[in-house]
Amino acid sequence: MDEIKKQKMLIFLRDILVSVAIVGIILSALWGYTGQFPHSPMVVVTSGSMMHHDSPFGKIGTIDPGDLVLVKKVETKDDIITRGNSTNPSTKHRTYGDYGDVIIYYPMGNTDRVPIIHRAICWVEVNDGKYTIREYNIYNASSITIPELHLSGYRPKNSGFITKGDNNDYPDQIPNGGICEQPVKTSWIIGKARGEIPWFGLIKLMFFGNGAGYNGEDAVKIGKAVAPKDEWICLGISLLIIIGLPTGWDIYNFYKKWKSNKLRL
Repeated sequence: MDEIKKQKMLIFLRDILVSVAIVGIILSALWGYTGQFPHSPMVVVTSGSMMHHDSPFGKIGTIDPGDLVLVKKVETKDDIITRGNSTNPSTKHRTYGDYGDVIIYYPMGNTDRVPIIHRAICWVEVNDGKYTIREYNIYNASSITIPELHLSGYRPKNSGFITKGDNNDYPDQIPNGGICEQPVKTSWIIGKARGEIPWFGLIKLMFFGNGAGYNGEDAVKIGKAVAPKDEWICLGISLLIIIGLPTGWDIYNFYKKWKSNKLRL
């Protein structure tokens, strides 16, 4: 009997070590790719500011409430590709349903504020009170006027990125009331979005909430999380596959063993 208990304990310890090793390998791979060690290589999207209304069922490929997004570290502004004019993009590089890179940054560099995940539209170069934005063919101007971004006579204090949520009408850099009144400095940027795991961030949001992160007609609230109905459906199906199938297999094997022992008796 003692030998059986010893074997069971060894199997239990082996399973724990294997589980820890698998988690370690996954985290090492994520940190190696993103360069974010020791910080989290992923963020949970809480708002609908990056949503696309023409997204397919489940909203795979765009950034939506409850998505887990990988955050790859950036070193310089050249690591980020800007979109430029919406009708004449300055790049063929597409991410999450539109042109250019999506960045994650602290508004005004304040690390106490919730990070913002929005698209980099253009780079503003400030030099002796003159402004240059190559994406919009603005050179050495005394102020910035871009009608499609609702910017008129804008005079920022520093060089940086103009950013905007794909689902927002206005950029973040609206004077006197914008999310981030000044262009986003490279030093404020946590990283750029690269890849996503859809829906699973909703599990965290169920406990911590996402406020008024989504208020569409198909909004469904479970726990403290609010998200589109199709995302909840996809999360439920995914959990059923991940948890339900192994559990069902164990029950099936238990039934076979029980039935076999019964026939022996």
